[in-house]
Amino acid sequence: MSAAVEGPELEAVAPAAEDASEAVDAASRALPFLGGNRLSLDLSPGGCHSLLHLCVQQPLQLLQVEFLRLSTHEEPQLLEATLARVPRSLSRLRSLVLTGGQRRDTLGACLRGALTALPAGLSGLAHLAHLDLSFNSLETLPACVLQMRGLGALLLSHNYLSKLPEALGALPALTFLAVTHNRLQTLPPALGALSTLQRLDLSQNLLDTLPPEIGGLGNLRELNLASNRLQSLPASLAGLRSLRLLVLHSNLLASVPASLAHLPLLTRLDLRDNRLRDLPAELLDAPFVRLQGNPLGEASPEAPSSPGAAFVPEMPRLFLTSDLDSFPVTPGGCSVTLACGVRLLFPAGATITPITIRYRLLLPEPGLVPLGPHDALLSRVLELQPHGVAFQQDVGLWLLFTPPRAWRCREVVVRTRNDSSWSDLETFLEEEAPKIWSLHVPSWPCLDPGSSDCPPRLSQRLWAHCQVPHFSWFLVVSRPISNACLVPPEGTLLCSSGHPGVKVIFPAGATEEPRRVSMQVVRMAGRELRALLGEPEATVSPLLCLSQSGPPNFLRPVTVQLPLPSGVTGLSLDRSCLHLLYWAPPAATWDDITAQVVLELTHLYARFQVTHFSWYWLWYTTKNCVGGLARKAWERLRLHRVNLIALQRRRDPEQVLLQCLPRNKVDATLRRLLERYRGPEPSDTVEMFEGEEFFAAFERGIDVDADRPDCVEGRICFVFYSHLKNVKEVYVTTALDREAQAVRGQVSFYRGAVPVQVPEEAEAARQRKGADALWMATLPIKLPRLRGSEGPRRGAGLSLAPLNLGDAETGFLTQSNLLTVAGRLGPDWPAVALHLGVSYRELQRIRHEFRDDLDGQIRHMLFSWAERQAGQPGAVGLLVQALEQSDRQDVAEEVRAVLELGRCKYQDSIQRTGLAPKDPEGPGSSAPQPSEPAQA
Repeated sequence: MSAAVEGPELEAVAPAAEDASEAVDAASRALPFLGGNRLSLDLSPGGCHSLLHLCVQQPLQLLQVEFLRLSTHEEPQLLEATLARVPRSLSRLRSLVLTGGQRRDTLGACLRGALTALPAGLSGLAHLAHLDLSFNSLETLPACVLQMRGLGALLLSHNYLSKLPEALGALPALTFLAVTHNRLQTLPPALGALSTLQRLDLSQNLLDTLPPEIGGLGNLRELNLASNRLQSLPASLAGLRSLRLLVLHSNLLASVPASLAHLPLLTRLDLRDNRLRDLPAELLDAPFVRLQGNPLGEASPEAPSSPGAAFVPEMPRLFLTSDLDSFPVTPGGCSVTLACGVRLLFPAGATITPITIRYRLLLPEPGLVPLGPHDALLSRVLELQPHGVAFQQDVGLWLLFTPPRAWRCREVVVRTRNDSSWSDLETFLEEEAPKIWSLHVPSWPCLDPGSSDCPPRLSQRLWAHCQVPHFSWFLVVSRPISNACLVPPEGTLLCSSGHPGVKVIFPAGATEEPRRVSMQVVRMAGRELRALLGEPEATVSPLLCLSQSGPPNFLRPVTVQLPLPSGVTGLSLDRSCLHLLYWAPPAATWDDITAQVVLELTHLYARFQVTHFSWYWLWYTTKNCVGGLARKAWERLRLHRVNLIALQRRRDPEQVLLQCLPRNKVDATLRRLLERYRGPEPSDTVEMFEGEEFFAAFERGIDVDADRPDCVEGRICFVFYSHLKNVKEVYVTTALDREAQAVRGQVSFYRGAVPVQVPEEAEAARQRKGADALWMATLPIKLPRLRGSEGPRRGAGLSLAPLNLGDAETGFLTQSNLLTVAGRLGPDWPAVALHLGVSYRELQRIRHEFRDDLDGQIRHMLFSWAERQAGQPGAVGLLVQALEQSDRQDVAEEVRAVLELGRCKYQDSIQRTGLAPKDPEGPGSSAPQPSEPAQA
C-alpha cells in the first residue's frame, strides 16, 4: 500500500514520512520487532512511530498480528493518533498491552505512562480477549472497554481509579480482573453480576466496605483484598463456593464471619496484620489460616478517633541515648529508636519471655563486609544481639541511608549474616518515617550522629525496611538489580527487570530437582570503553552474571539471550569482530569462547547455549586479544576515582582531618570545611576499589596519637567505601622544639603492607606514576611555632583533685583523658561549657579568675563539671553530646574511641578471669570491633 493512504493524524505527528520511500524505510525498521503473530514495540523508544509507519505500509505480516505490546511513555497526541489506527490495521488482535513502567525515576520506582483515555474505535476489536492498561494515568475507565463483550482478562493496576462503573458488570466473558494500587473507595454492586469471574485482585486500595452483592460471584476462585481499610466483611462471602484463596492481610478487621470456615474448597485464608482479637474456633484451628500480627486474646483496644484513622498499636516506645547499648523487650512488644538512627518494631508476641537486646554500630572492615564485584556499601554495620534467637513473629527493622546518585539498573537491599553465609533480605524503600514513630520523633536521626549535615532533609535520606526473624549483623548495600526464579523440571523463563532484552530459557529436563537461579546485569558506559581501548567503534553488551544453587551443571543446555553491543545490528555486523567472553571466579582472566559456542544472531540479540553459569560479555572490537582488554574494563567498572585531603583546624593546627572521597565530591566538601580548616590542595586523582584498605602515616618529626584503636605502628588504617565519608580527625604531636621553630612534615597515603620508611615527597610523586603504585599521595603538614612559653604547660598546675568519669563496664575517662580533651578545646570551650549546663555567670567567673590563662580556664571548667558529675550515670554521654553540639565532632569521636577501647579491654579482662561467657565473635575478626571516628 502506498503512502497516499496516510490519515490526517499521521500527517500531524509524523511529518518526516512525506514520501513513500521514507515510510518504507521506517516500516522496515519496525519489522524486526514483528515475530510470527506478535508485535512488541514496548522495549525501545519510538514504538508509536514504528506502528504508524507499519499501519501505512500494511505489510502482509501485519495482517497476522494477534498480540500487540506498546509503551505508553509517548507524547499524548502521538499515542492517541497511533491507537486510533489500531482497529483498522490490526483487526485480528486478541491481546493488547498498553502499559507504562518501562522507565524509572531517580529512586528506581517505575514511572506511569501518559495514557489517560482510549479512542472509542477500540471497541471494534471483536476478537480482543486480553487488555492490559497497567502503570498508566487513568482516572476513569474508558467507555470503549465496557463495550468489549469478548474480554476475558482486564488489568488496570497502578492507575488513579477512584471507582469502577456499574456497566462493568455487563462484561459476559470476564474471568480475570486486576485493579491493584489504585484509589478505589467503594465497589459497584453490579460487580456481583460477573458470573464468569474466577480471579479478582483489588489489593492496595482504599476500600473500607464490600457490597453484599460480591457473594454472587459463584465461580470466583481467588480474591485478594490485601492492604485496604476493611473493618468488616459481609456475610454473603459464604456464597463463594468455588473460592480457594482469600487474602485479607493488612486491613482493619476486628472479626470475620464464621461462615468462612465452611467454604468447601478454601485452601488458604490470609488474615495477617489485622485487629482480630477473637476468631471462630473452626478458623483458629484451621491449618490454612495465617494469623500473624493480630492481637488475639487481648483486651479490646480503644476505637480510633475517626472511621478512617490509621491504627497504630499501643505499645511501649523506647528512645535510647548515646550512652546506652541495650534495652529490654517484653512479650507485649515495643518500638525502639536507637541512638545511631536505627529503628526496630517488636510486635506483641514476638518473644515469649522478657529478653535484653544489645546493639553495636561497627566500622565496615573488609573481613566483616561481604561485597560483590559491583556492590557499594551505603551504611555502617549494625550488630544486634543475642545472635540466632528465633522470634515468634518477624521484627521490623528500619535503617537510614543516603541513596547513591546513580540508580539506573541498581537496587538497595539489607544484607545479613545467617550462620556462616550472607544473604539479602526482601527490602522496601520508604521516604517517610514509619507510622509507629511519625507522631513522636520530630526529625530523622542519621547513621553518623553529630556530623555537619545531620539531621538531613527528608529528600536526602531513605529508609530501608525489612522483616528479620532473628538477630545478626545488618548493613545496607547498593547492588545491580538481581532477578531470581525457581527452575522446575518442566523448565521456565528468567528475564531481567532492568534490561528487558536479557533472558535465560530453561528447557524441560534441564534439572531433575527444582533449583534456584539468579541473574545480575551490569552496564558499562561506551565512552569509558572507547577511552580505555582507544578505538572509536568499540562497544560492548551489558555484562551478565548467572548463578545457581545445587549441582554446577545442567542436564540439558540452557539458552542465554544478550542484546547485541550498542550501535550494532545483526544485519550489519562483522562476525569476525564479535567476541563472546567468559569469566569464572576466582580466575582473574576473561576467556574468548566465541569459537566454542554457536552464536545465533537476530536483528537485536545474540543467543547461545551453556551448561553451567558464570559471567558472560559480548564485545565488538577489531582488537585480536580481547581477554586482557576485558580485564581492564572489568577493573574500570569497579574502580573509583578519588582524591585525598589533609586539613588542619584553624584554631588548633594539631587537629588534622584526613579524608578520602570521590572526585566529584571534592569541591563541595572543601567549600564546607574551609571555614574551619586550612591546608594543601587535594591530592592528584587516585583509582581505588570499593572496600580497599589503605594507610596514612606522618613523617619528619610529626607523630600521631598512638592511643587510637585504628592506629597500627603509628599509621592510621582506612577502608574506602564510595558512599561513606571515609574521614578521620587525628591529633598529631612533635618531638621537636616548636618554641624555636615551626615544624614541617608530611602525611603520606599508601597501599599494602606497612613500609619501613615513608619516602620524600618528590620520591613518592615519582613512584605514584607506576601502574600498581604503592604510594597514592603525599601532602605537607605544618605545625606553627608556639607563641612564647610564659603560660603554664598543658597538664601542669592542676587545682582540682584528680578523678575519673564514668565506669569500667560502660567506658570511662581518666584524668589523663580529661586533660587531653581540655587541651584540644581551645577557644571553643565556652560553647562546650554552656552545652554542659554551666551557667553564664559561672562561665564569666572562670574567665575573670583565669584572665591570662586560657588553659587554666578550660581545665577549671571541665574538672569542676566532672567533679559535680562523679557517680552520676550518663555523664560521659553528656560530654560527648556537648562536644557535638559545639561543632567539635573531632574530639567527640576520639572520646567515643577511648570509651570503646576501654569497654573492649574490660570485656576481655572479665572473660580471661572466667567471670562471664565470651560474646559470639564477629565474622572475620577474633575480637569485638572497637568504634572509631565515623566513616558513615
